[in-house]
Order: sequence, then structure tokens, then C-alpha cells
Amino acid sequence: MITIWHNPRCSKSRQTLALLEEHGHTPEVRTYLTDAPSEAELRSVAKALGLAPIKMMRTGEAEFKAEGLTKDSPDDTLFAAMARVPKLIERPVVLANNKAALGRPPESVLDIL
Repeated sequence: MITIWHNPRCSKSRQTLALLEEHGHTPEVRTYLTDAPSEAELRSVAKALGLAPIKMMRTGEAEFKAEGLTKDSPDDTLFAAMARVPKLIERPVVLANNKAALGRPPESVLDIL
């Protein structure tokens, strides 16, 4: 099972989904802006990615500052913010084979298939 946390308005997300399909995969598409992951899911994905939560966040979004976040905010605070405001999650995230990858660049997700 392959899952993509997808934002159809994001070009990288669309490119990643298209790449998966070009390689013969039909991933489960989770529109994470309307079906936000829980803190537990975010923690699990961060572990699978091998990234600190700040590295899986869109720190340039206005919501990052509006939430009072900084690059030095505690991990618990960052996970809670991503669960509350999913727009802060870097996209797309692809999950497959108990692994995860960010689709930046889109080709990076092929490594976990």
C-alpha cells in the first residue's frame, strides 16, 4: 500500500502523484488539508523520514509565525501545530513499505518503493 499526503494545488504534490502513477502505482490519496494527520501519525512519519519535525514544516507560511512558532520551538509544540494547522506540513509525503519520503524533488519517493 502506498499513500500520498497530497495537496492538489501544489505543483510538487501533483508531480509526485503523476510520477507514482507513471511507475504503475495507484496510491491512496489523502488530502491532508481536509483529513489532517494526528500528532501520533506525524510523529511516526517524522521517525520514518528520519527528520526532526521542523524539517517537515513549511516555515515560510504565515501560519508558522501566526502560531508563534520558531525554528527553536520544542518538538511537541511543532507536532501539535502541524496537527492543528496541516498547511504547515511540507508536502507531499509518500508512505510505502514502512518508510516515508518527501516528494522534494518528486523522484526522491522512488527510493522507498
